[in-house]
Amino acid sequence: MTSVSSISSSSAYTSSASASSSSTDLDMSDFLTLMCVQLQNQNPLSPTDPQEYMNQLVSYASLGEQTQINEQLGNVTTALASLLAANAVGYVGHTVEALGKTNALTGGEATWNYTLGSDASKVAIKITDESGKTVYTTTGETAAGEHSFVWNGKTSSGTTAPDGAYTISITATDAAGNSIDATTSVIGTVTGVDSSSGTVMLQIGDAEVAFANIIAIKS
Repeated sequence: MTSVSSISSSSAYTSSASASSSSTDLDMSDFLTLMCVQLQNQNPLSPTDPQEYMNQLVSYASLGEQTQINEQLGNVTTALASLLAANAVGYVGHTVEALGKTNALTGGEATWNYTLGSDASKVAIKITDESGKTVYTTTGETAAGEHSFVWNGKTSSGTTAPDGAYTISITATDAAGNSIDATTSVIGTVTGVDSSSGTVMLQIGDAEVAFANIIAIKS
């Protein structure tokens, strides 16, 4: 018995697949086209299994639904980002507290809060500039709970630091030298909003804090 060659089927399918793969993603139309090519060029001596064909239809239908859901989620995400940016504009001119370590020195003042998880024997405070250079060190309050630290811009050498972004570092230890958890937050007046990175950021002078990290409005 003479066998029927399946080369034409394979070539047609491969050709269609190659054309479709020229794009990054296959859409529903691409899949249906491939299925039609597969049926038109199937080997009569080895036709497509009906059950397998149905499984493919179900898979393609699910893919179509998933694509629609992804598109809808993308639209929702875009809308939420726009809403957050719009809400963030309302913070301009207000003094806020936000989780973070970097704040702006403006007019000879930068304010942070730090919270100790338990009583400490020693608390070391270090201020660094944007290049990471240490410009000021001092000691802080040691009782458990929240404390405020206001830096007047004077460096350890007695000079006045220029306005800009500065980062605080808190190192707390107990009597045995064990580390104690310390969290920090920045306090400042919001001067602008930037969402160009995809994340809504509130600008406090030369420093930035994530909108999601705001924990209080001071005024």
